[in-house]
Amino acid sequence: MPLKSYGVLAGRAVSRRREGRGDTPHYQIHLVDDMGTNYRAAVNVLSQQAPSELLYAAVEDFRHPLTAALPPAGSGWTSLPSAPGGAAADFIRGNLFDPAAMRPLPPDLPGEDNDLADLLDHYVQRAIGDPRAGVYVLGERWGPEPRTADKIFGFLPGNGVHDVHMNQGNSGRFRADDHVWQDGALLVHLPVPSRPAESRWVGIFLAFQSQAWHTDDVTGHALAEAPARPATGADARVRIIAALANPTGPAPEHETVTLLNASPDPVDLAGWRLADRAKNNLALPAGPLAPGATLVVPTGEGLQLGNKGGAITLLDPAGLKVHGVAYTADQAAREGWTITF
Repeated sequence: MPLKSYGVLAGRAVSRRREGRGDTPHYQIHLVDDMGTNYRAAVNVLSQQAPSELLYAAVEDFRHPLTAALPPAGSGWTSLPSAPGGAAADFIRGNLFDPAAMRPLPPDLPGEDNDLADLLDHYVQRAIGDPRAGVYVLGERWGPEPRTADKIFGFLPGNGVHDVHMNQGNSGRFRADDHVWQDGALLVHLPVPSRPAESRWVGIFLAFQSQAWHTDDVTGHALAEAPARPATGADARVRIIAALANPTGPAPEHETVTLLNASPDPVDLAGWRLADRAKNNLALPAGPLAPGATLVVPTGEGLQLGNKGGAITLLDPAGLKVHGVAYTADQAAREGWTITF
C-alpha cells in the first residue's frame, strides 16, 4: 500500500535540532518556503527494528535526471505520482546511487564526525548558512494542523514531512508502507550563480538494515528467496560501463550500451536483459561473455535512451537487478559522445 501523501518539499533550511537516543529519535530540520510557510522535516536516525543503525549513502556530486524534474527552489510542498520519469525516487529502480556503498552509522555519539547526526549536520548546517542553498525533502507529508503547534520548533500550524528514507522491502508491521517509486531522500542544491558549472547537488539516502533490496515491481514487497542486497558496484559480475545515448546523425539513431564482465569466469548471458526507466526490456544475446571482455549492445527499438536523461538497469535471468546506472540531459547533450559510468 503506498504512502498516503508522497511528494517533495522545496524550502530553505533555517534551523535544526539533534535528538539523542529515545523511542523514535530523529534529526529535525526547520524549513520555510518562499510564501513564509513553515515545515519540519523529521529524518530518522535509528530503526525500531534490529539492527537499529541506519544505512546511509552521501553522494557529494549527485547527478541524476531526477533533479531536473524537481519543482522550483522554495516552492513548498508538491505532491508526486509514484511513477518513473519525474521527481519520484526509487532506490532500486531509479539507479540513484550504488546500494553497495551504503554503510551503517549510529545515531548520535560523543565526539565529532562519527555518527549519523554529524553527517546530516555537515550538509544541513551549510544549507542554513547559505540563503541561496535549496533543500529538497522527499517523503510523506503530515498536516497542516491548524490547532496544533509544531512539537519541536513551535510554529503554527504544525506541518511537515517524514518517512525520509527507503519505503519498500519492509518487514513486519511496516510492510503496509511498501510501494515502488515513493522512497524518501534529502537533496541539497548548492548554487554558484557566478560560476554555474561549479553548482552541484548533494544526495543523502537512508535505509533500514531490515529492508530488502529486491522488491516486487508493483507492490514494493520483498521478493522471497532473493539476496538481501544487490551485488552492484565492485561486486557485480557484469556491469554497465558506457552508453551512447545521442549518436551522430539523424533518426533513427543507433544507440548502444556497453557491458563488461569484470569477473574471472565466463558469464552466460542467456535470459539476461537490459531495462530502461520506463521498464522497456531488451534481451541480451545468449552465449558466454569471456572474463574481462566487453559487449556493445545495440538498443534497437527495445530500449529508449532519451537525450533528456535516463536510467539503464541490468537484470539477470531471475529478473533481479545486477547493476544500474543513470545519466543526465547534460551528459547526453554532446552528440556522438559516449557516456562512461
